[in-house]
Amino acid sequence: MTQPVQTTKAGPGVGARASRFRVLIAVMLFVTVVINYLDRSNLSIALPEIARELDLTTAQQGLLLSAFGWTYAALQVPGGWLVDRVPPRVLYPVCLTLWSLATLFMGVIGGFVALIVLRLLVGVFEAPAYPINSKIATVWFPERERATAIGFYTSGQFIGLALLTPVLSWLQALVSWHWVFIATGLVGVLWAAVWYAGFREPRDSRANAAEVELIRAGGGLVDATRERPQRARITRSDLATVLGRRKLWGIYLGQFCLTSTLWFFLTWFPTYLVDYRGMDYIKSGFLASLPFVAALVGVLASGVLSDFLVRRGVSLGAARKGPVIAGLLLSTVMVGAGFTDSTAVVIVILSVAFFGNGLASITWSLVSAMAPQRLLGLTGGMFNFIGNLSSIATPIVIGMIITDDSFAPGFAYMTVVTVVGILSYVFLVGRVERVAEQDGPQPADPTPETDR
Repeated sequence: MTQPVQTTKAGPGVGARASRFRVLIAVMLFVTVVINYLDRSNLSIALPEIARELDLTTAQQGLLLSAFGWTYAALQVPGGWLVDRVPPRVLYPVCLTLWSLATLFMGVIGGFVALIVLRLLVGVFEAPAYPINSKIATVWFPERERATAIGFYTSGQFIGLALLTPVLSWLQALVSWHWVFIATGLVGVLWAAVWYAGFREPRDSRANAAEVELIRAGGGLVDATRERPQRARITRSDLATVLGRRKLWGIYLGQFCLTSTLWFFLTWFPTYLVDYRGMDYIKSGFLASLPFVAALVGVLASGVLSDFLVRRGVSLGAARKGPVIAGLLLSTVMVGAGFTDSTAVVIVILSVAFFGNGLASITWSLVSAMAPQRLLGLTGGMFNFIGNLSSIATPIVIGMIITDDSFAPGFAYMTVVTVVGILSYVFLVGRVERVAEQDGPQPADPTPETDR
């Protein structure tokens, strides 16, 4: 039975025109993602200089680049459990402050071991971030707007990297690599305070009752963060649900393959330009930004296209999976980068590949559409855990298979992984629908699908 709509603190009744407070929420998520990804990628900008100063081998560099991923991936499930129990208004600024402080201290404390320990801490405190994003998107946006919202805030990772990579490269050349970490850490601490002051749940915000009803009627779970969990711990049934469904394994494996390309750009790409293409920091910072611009275009186009298809009556599966599969197909052109000596051609190839990665990056919309309603955080945590095992595998594997003279084995590895991702979405995910819990009936899906 539908509950009567409540009037929010500052909002008029249901008869009024719906406000647009959810746009501000999307902007806040966008800024947070910019900071999140700068703190993941800042090491890749500083690494060539750090490697020279500390005399690191490529294997040691790969280990340092992978350190974030060890704790980030390992804590996705506990982080998802935490997201289901701690309000985003509290959890997000706490995590932001702690990972930003760890980032800042990377610029203060030198030494190989110290840098690894601090990167491990950054991974610990960033672990809940994307499950939080997914839950906020599910709470604040109706289904027909959700992919656009996810695409918009996900684009923050590419806008930040595209625009700020040259800035950080310039800062490093002007002062030292230490300031790359100090500057990004300070920004995160400041934004944590802004988040706590500005974020609210739908019914506690300045969104009027008409907007809250618009979100609820469109499939947004506006009361999900108000409901107290009935269980205080993860049960075997919960794990059986999130680990025992073929459909969910399809998006888990697909996410691993998708993020492998992303983690190449977040870790080895600047080193590739400096050490294998012989570029200086300023020039490499500029050229490194071009694939991120292409990925930005891809991710914005993906969300808008997907929601447009939903509004036109295309099945949810085709609207959500179509851009993902098309983007992965485009990413396979990366293998061509290993067969040319032209830097311009390499940048074009990698820009096309990363455009495809951006086009495919609305995969969190599948989590929103398929996760059991009570286990949004846990499912998102498992999705991000398996997906971000690539943050461990990609830096280490590439560091082990590349040679002093050739990066081609690295490009070949990522192309093979991308093909596996395409097969996963085609053959494992199947029909897009909300998965039933192991011990309960399947909740009604506000936007049922009739085919793939």
